[in-house]
Amino acid sequence: MRALTLTPLQKDSLAVADVPEPEPGEGDLLVRALLTGVCGTDHEIAAGEYGWAPPGRDRLVIGHESLGRVIRAPGGSGFGEGDLVAGVVRRPDPEPCGACAHGQFDMCRNGRYTERGIKELDGYASDQWTVETRYAVRLDPGLAETGVLVEPTSVVAKAWDEVERVGRRGWFEPRTVLVTGAGPIGLLAALLGVQRGLDVHVLDRVTDGPKPGLVADLGAVYHSGDAAGVVKALRPDVVIEATGVASVVFAAMAGTAPYGIVCLTGVSSAGHTITVDAGSLNREIVLENDVVIGSVNANLGHYTAAADALAKADPSWLGRLITRRVPVERFAEAFAAQPGDVKVVLTFG
Repeated sequence: MRALTLTPLQKDSLAVADVPEPEPGEGDLLVRALLTGVCGTDHEIAAGEYGWAPPGRDRLVIGHESLGRVIRAPGGSGFGEGDLVAGVVRRPDPEPCGACAHGQFDMCRNGRYTERGIKELDGYASDQWTVETRYAVRLDPGLAETGVLVEPTSVVAKAWDEVERVGRRGWFEPRTVLVTGAGPIGLLAALLGVQRGLDVHVLDRVTDGPKPGLVADLGAVYHSGDAAGVVKALRPDVVIEATGVASVVFAAMAGTAPYGIVCLTGVSSAGHTITVDAGSLNREIVLENDVVIGSVNANLGHYTAAADALAKADPSWLGRLITRRVPVERFAEAFAAQPGDVKVVLTFG
């Protein structure tokens, strides 16, 4: 069967290879692939920045954003042929830390976790794949064209969960949320904010293409101005930061309402220097009881929340998030950015 593979840490090594069909274990689902998402992590792995092949192997099957249909399921598993499913990315380490031992492998403390398509486990970018039933998420049948969004939605489901847990340290009744960045993570964070009944604002630098319309059709407000000015005008109760741009990060941290919460989901690039009045920033965070948290990955509860959120969303809006569908054999096109891209996916068939 076909699989999209690469040699980790080797730039431009992506290739469609013929690999053996998977053999499901006793507790595994056998799944026929429908879609695999392409995100910034995949671009970085393809560029040779990181990635780890399975032990004893030189190449890794990539792809951590998955969607497929069950071909075969173990008896009594609760899954059946034809079920629409997505696979969880991370697995706890073999000798789990305290967090992994309690099912919170997204909060692993020793770094010995593994991840499908990223770290020591083959991913989902193949004609067929297997997944343990305990790491499979059944999706609403209406998500047959868009269920590949479950993994990025799980990331923002976790971000919102973290924000709400922090908020509950005291009285918490947020009204205004600012999402910085209108890529898939930012737009899905905005979706979950709207579903919570909040006044949602989204900041991005582009003024044309699909992003402003996608935000407006959520019932949210789109901004393309200076980040510091937008934050100052809004004084948001919550910021979900999805750009990783240092100037935007610090503007968000400095500009929330009192008792504000900033959740950082974007990863900043190293090597960029900006000048920050650290004293004033520290003073504001302390005197206003502000909180800044980082959030990455997701656990099983977040995947379930993501699947529920997508099932409640407008299917046509979700479909517009996927701006290009590229057959896996033309993978190079999927990895070449184009104007107007939001989410690009690989198709199997």
